[in-house]
Amino acid sequence: MMENNCLYLFLLSFLIPIVVVAAFPTSNTSSPYWSEHPSHVSECHALLHFGNSFTITLDASADYYCGYPANTSYPKTASWKNGTDCCSWDGVTCHTSENYVISLDLSCSWLHGTLHSNSTLFSLSNLRGLNLAVNDFSGSLISPRFSVFAAMTHLNLSCSGFSGPVPEVISQYLSNLISLDLSVNYGLTIEDDHSFRRLVGNLTHMGELVLDLVDMSRVSPLSLANLSSTLTSLSLSNCFLRGIFPNNIFHLPYLRSLSLSVNINLTGTLPQTNWTGPLVSLDLSYTKFHGLIPTSVGNLTSLNYLDLSVTEFTGPFPQSLGKLHHLTDLFISGYKLSGTVDFEMFASLKNLRHLSLAPFPEENNLTLLLQNDGNCSFPRLKWLELPGYNLTKLPYFLNSSTELEGLNLSGNNIGGEIHEWFWRVWRDTLTLLHLYSNNFTGEIPSSICQVSSLRLIDLSNNRLDGTIPRCLGNLSSLVRLILGNNLLQGPMPQSLANCRSLSHLNVRYNEIYDTFPHWLNATLYSLTFIDLQSNKFHGVINEIPLPPQLSSLILSDNNFEGPLPIPPPTIEYFIVSDNKFGGNIPHQICKAFGLEVIDLSNNSLTGSIPRCFIELSASLSVLDLHANNFVGLIPEMFIQNTALTTIRLSQNRLGGTLPRSLAYCKNLEVLDLSKNELEGRFPFWLETLPNLQVLVLRSNRFHGPVDSSSKTDHPFQKLRIFDLSNNNFSGPLPIKYIANLIAMRNEERTQRSGLQYMGGQNQFYRDSIVVVMKGLEIVLVKILTVFTTIDFSSNFFEGEIPEAIGQLEALKGLNFSHNNLTGIIPSSIGSLDNVEWLDLSSNRLTGEIPITLAHLSFLSYLNLSMNQLVGPIPQSAQIDTFKIDSFDGNPGLCGHPLPKACGTDSQPSPPLTSPKGEEAESIHWIEKRAVLMGFGCGVVLGISLGYLVLVTGRPWWLVKMVERKYWAIKTNKLKKGAAPGNPARYFHHKFSSFMLSITSSPVTYTVNILKACGLRISFGISLILNFCSATRLILLRKLF
Repeated sequence: MMENNCLYLFLLSFLIPIVVVAAFPTSNTSSPYWSEHPSHVSECHALLHFGNSFTITLDASADYYCGYPANTSYPKTASWKNGTDCCSWDGVTCHTSENYVISLDLSCSWLHGTLHSNSTLFSLSNLRGLNLAVNDFSGSLISPRFSVFAAMTHLNLSCSGFSGPVPEVISQYLSNLISLDLSVNYGLTIEDDHSFRRLVGNLTHMGELVLDLVDMSRVSPLSLANLSSTLTSLSLSNCFLRGIFPNNIFHLPYLRSLSLSVNINLTGTLPQTNWTGPLVSLDLSYTKFHGLIPTSVGNLTSLNYLDLSVTEFTGPFPQSLGKLHHLTDLFISGYKLSGTVDFEMFASLKNLRHLSLAPFPEENNLTLLLQNDGNCSFPRLKWLELPGYNLTKLPYFLNSSTELEGLNLSGNNIGGEIHEWFWRVWRDTLTLLHLYSNNFTGEIPSSICQVSSLRLIDLSNNRLDGTIPRCLGNLSSLVRLILGNNLLQGPMPQSLANCRSLSHLNVRYNEIYDTFPHWLNATLYSLTFIDLQSNKFHGVINEIPLPPQLSSLILSDNNFEGPLPIPPPTIEYFIVSDNKFGGNIPHQICKAFGLEVIDLSNNSLTGSIPRCFIELSASLSVLDLHANNFVGLIPEMFIQNTALTTIRLSQNRLGGTLPRSLAYCKNLEVLDLSKNELEGRFPFWLETLPNLQVLVLRSNRFHGPVDSSSKTDHPFQKLRIFDLSNNNFSGPLPIKYIANLIAMRNEERTQRSGLQYMGGQNQFYRDSIVVVMKGLEIVLVKILTVFTTIDFSSNFFEGEIPEAIGQLEALKGLNFSHNNLTGIIPSSIGSLDNVEWLDLSSNRLTGEIPITLAHLSFLSYLNLSMNQLVGPIPQSAQIDTFKIDSFDGNPGLCGHPLPKACGTDSQPSPPLTSPKGEEAESIHWIEKRAVLMGFGCGVVLGISLGYLVLVTGRPWWLVKMVERKYWAIKTNKLKKGAAPGNPARYFHHKFSSFMLSITSSPVTYTVNILKACGLRISFGISLILNFCSATRLILLRKLF
């Protein structure tokens, strides 16, 4: 948008005539730099000296600004010759009778250097017009000596690298200015309201004012109300304006062009009544203009350009737009409009060249009625954009738009095969084609190859099948080919190697069976992007070098094997997860100094993490190496000002302590180190990371208390996922951390931000994580920012649960199970209105279950088993959904769903005496005998088998069988809410539960015998597992 505005304004400068008259009124104020008219010879010498003060460099004048509609970029001063009349020089215009220089146009002249205040340019005091646009004067200030040009009417310094404040002398001494263009000078500023008022205060003849990209952040938009009534064109795009735009500007009598685009904090409304005038062009895109689009917009009969994209206008779509018969360009995209639009309202707009009605996909409340046959025809149409309207057929009027260059019908429901006529109509004009996210079926027709002008093809997210047509190799202009998310099969056509301009290839999520297309490297030196994700590619890659200019390589979820491919130094995204790559990480990868994302997860890589990764820290934002076989220490590879936001090293065999250099990662949001062999005390210095949202240290060997540093007042304020489970942490729960988890407090604020995922700043990578949720290990392939959980289970924490836990109102899950916590369950837990799972099992909690738990309407998983809780279970519709398992192992609890009655419960009590008392006593004796027998047998069997395996190392089938049994038990344990940990601890809890049950509520003989046998088997297996696990470790060490 910015570049388009610069191009438009630059071309406009050529359309404004430089008025040259013999007598011109002098300025009322004399310039301090004013001098008498210099001689013609001295002027020529001054011009020649000015031209020679710069070097001529092609890069100084951007082709984008100078090459359209005709190539106007060339070094004009290169043809200036000493001794010739300067009035004949390129870019120089002289007065017809007086023979002095009145105009100098050196735009797009490849000039490079600094424009100093002592430049001979300022001796040309008779200049009425000066155009230095699109050169490179980087670092130059706009000199106060511009005041010598008192008679100047047209000044254009756009796109030339000027910086610093705009001097007030421009208006003080150049009061005759009709056109002033200072746009696209990135370092140029207007310092405040006073400076702006001084700038425009004396410009009473001003017709055109262009300040695009000049920093006006300190200028109130209300200051614009003082602009001259003679103004015909005002352009303030991307000026960082904020506040309310004065409505009176829309009523300036001569205003023909107004652009306020890309001022995202600028608000305002359109005139609702009596809006007329000569307005030809209006651009309010990417602002916060709001309210209704008035029907009076139809009174602007001269309007030919209207852009209201990405604004906050609401209400119905203005039908009066159909009256603007001169309209050539209409852009209303990203809107919040509602209602129904009959497309036939545009039937009278025969001059349309660009029509874009593109809503936000998630906020489209507009219904578009498009008939199968109507009166619309747009013979001049160049670009059509109608995405996301649930169209089921191609628009009928496309047949009449034979000059179409760009078409976007994405996000509709257009189905069936793509008709042959579609390719025939625009075979020489169509360059950009977006048909993604529809329901097209069948094969990609070979007739697409007839459209030789195609530069972009996007047919992704359809149901196309068959093979990719070989004839696509005939499209010599093709730059981007996007065919992802279809049902395409077969190999990649090698003919694509003929597309010498191809830079972007995307065939992700298909069924293509092939080896890596190394033939792309033979001729496609322009190829920068390859995405082969989720196909059936296979084989070894590193035998042939990758394309040398490659910036993105995405190969995840295939069957590639062998060593990792070695990316070129230009690589930025290296994503090869979920394959079968093995071996070490090649050291050559550290030469990619612009690498942003490296994802090598879920492979079979070995060795250690290269120390040379420190060379990538400055640019790297994602480091994902999880689920491999890396060993050794995590190296000290993090430097100050690193860009890292995500580090995932989980599911490896990394050991040692954490590197303190992690504290340099101030942008870090996700740190997942779970399932390794890391040790040491809790890394309290991580609390200094201001953006950390996910911290997972699960299943390591950390130990000791979880203490906060006294140097950090508000630790972990943004933390949303806090997982320390399955370690050896001890001491009290970290109260200071819990009290400062600000991100887990305010659910309302979180919901206002909408459903968003973490990692959205990376286009090709989303943060994911493994969490224990409701007793099950779940992989979150995307992390919602509203997902919050704390898991401290399977440690040795002790003491009471702090009341501060109730402040975490946004919490979704809380797991303190399998610790040594004591005291009561705080009633403040009832304030966790959004909690969905709560596990406090296997502790030593006492007292009653707080009645406030009955108010947790979202609670779907509850486990309070294996504690010392007493009293009645609170009753509510939510609590009544839980089964005995949620409360088992608390002898003092009573009430539904437990069989033990409370008080006046209707369940009958057992009789005080029973004729079968002796039989019951006999049953209890047999139960105890069965328990002791089972215990003894299990011990003997476990020791015997363990010793056999330890001494002989055989039979291997027994070791494997026991390991399978262990993992089956571990999975079953997770399903029942116990966090993973030591199997002996698990069976100890089961044994305790059983003993409590047989002593508190006797049941039938048969059931108890079965329980005893089951216990015997379980306890025996636990001992076998302990011996076999130790044996396996010894054997593995011998082997490796």
